[in-house]
Amino acid sequence: MIGDSTMADKPTEDNPERGWGQLLPRYFDSTVVIENHAKNGRSTRSFLAEGLWQPIVEKLQPGDYVIIQFGHNDEKKEKVDRYASPQDYRKNLIKFVTETLRKKARPILCTPIVRRRFDKEGKFYDEHGVYPDVVRDVAAEYKVPLIDMHKKSEKLVVSLGPDSSKIVFLWVEPGMFKSIPEGKQDNTHFSELGAARMAELAVEGIRELNLPLAEHLKK
Repeated sequence: MIGDSTMADKPTEDNPERGWGQLLPRYFDSTVVIENHAKNGRSTRSFLAEGLWQPIVEKLQPGDYVIIQFGHNDEKKEKVDRYASPQDYRKNLIKFVTETLRKKARPILCTPIVRRRFDKEGKFYDEHGVYPDVVRDVAAEYKVPLIDMHKKSEKLVVSLGPDSSKIVFLWVEPGMFKSIPEGKQDNTHFSELGAARMAELAVEGIRELNLPLAEHLKK
């Protein structure tokens, strides 16, 4: 797995935050080994620039899967070390896909998960712009599996509504954790429940795609 903080493993000591990749192993049988290489704050640009991708490519074996989900940080123009224009985002995704295929491994592209955003009238709105469509286009062009986490997570968040959707994200009351005594209101990252729900959406996508990997999901 390669991606950003929404996917990444988090410390479990005195920390309510979880990434969905962190919880994905619970849905598979013991024959599947999941390596979560996602990192907080990374975009396609910084993941490549920091040399995080190359060691993963080098050890890929035929039949391995690579689940790819970026976007949250690529779109941040104010972060010059992370920002990737839609064109560069596309180019970087293609690099991940083609280098995975070259090793006879299997890429799975994921669109970025939505942030929790509701206007004053309680209507959901999205902030990812064209980035999810770039992922969809690359998947179609290179004929690789796509899990549309963007659409799936939007459906979930909208169904929960402005108030109940807080339980999916990192809304923490003051005094619950020593590490964040003042509490937190974070509409991007996930609680353990939220990470589990997002992992379940990914599992749903794996089943829908009829991937051989689905044979190893727990009943």
